[in-house]
Amino acid sequence: MQEAESKVRSYRFLDGTTLKLLAMISMLFDHVGDNFFPGQTWMRIIGRIAMPVFAFCLAEGFAHTRDSGKYLMRMGLFALISEVPFDLVVTGKVLEFSHQNIMFTFFLALMGLSCFEKLTEKKTRAGTAAGVFLLLAFTVLSLLLGLDYNMLGTGLVFVFYLLRNKAHALRCLAGAVCHVLLRNMGIYWFGLLGFLPILCYNGKKGRGLKQLFYVFYPAHLLIIYLVRIFLLKH
Repeated sequence: MQEAESKVRSYRFLDGTTLKLLAMISMLFDHVGDNFFPGQTWMRIIGRIAMPVFAFCLAEGFAHTRDSGKYLMRMGLFALISEVPFDLVVTGKVLEFSHQNIMFTFFLALMGLSCFEKLTEKKTRAGTAAGVFLLLAFTVLSLLLGLDYNMLGTGLVFVFYLLRNKAHALRCLAGAVCHVLLRNMGIYWFGLLGFLPILCYNGKKGRGLKQLFYVFYPAHLLIIYLVRIFLLKH
């Protein structure tokens, strides 16, 4: 028994902060590659790791937060802040409403989880059924709103959260199946690589750096846009 537990500890060595840092680095590779080195496919492959990891961290964050309302508001605020840098990088326009940034996807997922918790707090069959239906509705809504990663982004957060009390390996497997079903084309297959660091998660929060993860997304997009403008002028 002790030997088995030791083997589990040997590969589950990544805490929440480390997972987020890995996702940030992956995202940076992806966006830099897309904007400055379009021929370097390997950079886009590395970038596919980010979304599953962020989705997992979001589900974990919601499961352990002391104030889900503040968590939701914070994500919504940074979704709004991020939209202009996102649109500038993606379309070159200050605002463009056909495609919204990933933080809106995660905001919608958190909203869905908040509603799910309200519907299921009495643990009735009707409440559970209504909650599951609502999560499916939010997943479809993410597609209709044109959110980045839409159904996959919201779907992964929901799967990771709903299975939070199950075996960790089962959560990873279910997430991978969800990924295959919802985003199974071309380079997106490499998103399955993101489940390797998730599998190594040790259940610990880590050292924090909470604000860094919110600021990084709009900040790195704005820097990429400014560098791109500078290079075009020179």
